[in-house]
Amino acid sequence: MSLAMNAESQPAYYGESLQELFEGIMGTKDNEERIRLNDSIINIIDKYVESEEVLKHKFTDIRYLGQILSPDSKLKIITWNLVLTDGTNKYFCYIIRKGKRRDPNRIYKLTGVNMDEPPDTQKTYSSENWYGALYYDVRPFRHKWNTFYVLLGLDHTNLNISTKLIDILTFTDDGGIIFGKDCITREGENKYRELLVYSADGVVTLRFNGRKSIIFNHLVPVSQFRQDTPGYYVPEFSFDRYYLKKGMWIFEENIEPKMRK
Repeated sequence: MSLAMNAESQPAYYGESLQELFEGIMGTKDNEERIRLNDSIINIIDKYVESEEVLKHKFTDIRYLGQILSPDSKLKIITWNLVLTDGTNKYFCYIIRKGKRRDPNRIYKLTGVNMDEPPDTQKTYSSENWYGALYYDVRPFRHKWNTFYVLLGLDHTNLNISTKLIDILTFTDDGGIIFGKDCITREGENKYRELLVYSADGVVTLRFNGRKSIIFNHLVPVSQFRQDTPGYYVPEFSFDRYYLKKGMWIFEENIEPKMRK
């Protein structure tokens, strides 16, 4: 069956093919075969994001493909990663921004490779030097009369360290994208993003808790001698948060999270 199909039948066909390809990657230890299968995934997603249905459609039952849509329905992010047997972890990301009025959607295609160190909290990144992550939630917010997007993501930094992050996505006047904005404040310091760096054996919660709050586990070192070693931080049962006030995300320690309905 050809990929050149009408827009109404494309999503269902793409879903079946994607499921088979991801299962094929998980079922082989041959790096060349994993890369070949992943190239086929890229080829399908390239076509899928150009379809008219992309902002309305969501694949179901595809475990390894991240798909998030902003509550204002103006931004969709698709991410996945490819892990090779040498530990290399490659990230792939498509950002689809709804076009204004009758303009076509704007599509950004990014690739990144896991780095030995997590992203810098005091710098911005662009599509050219994107650090690589799997984003699993996104919300719009207003900052100085502009609409920005706050992202929640995960980076498998290496075999010993995982990183969850809060980042800010903005768009330039000429249509470029920027990751990072100094509207995150903690203990008197403005940051471009927040990182939760912890032992890869741990499980850390980072999620929205209402429209204007982001909660996460408080992290502590496993011993007083490991305070400068991020891989030896683990979650406590207490929670901290960032709450939105006048366009700024402000840190608050030791909070009582609201229960989800």
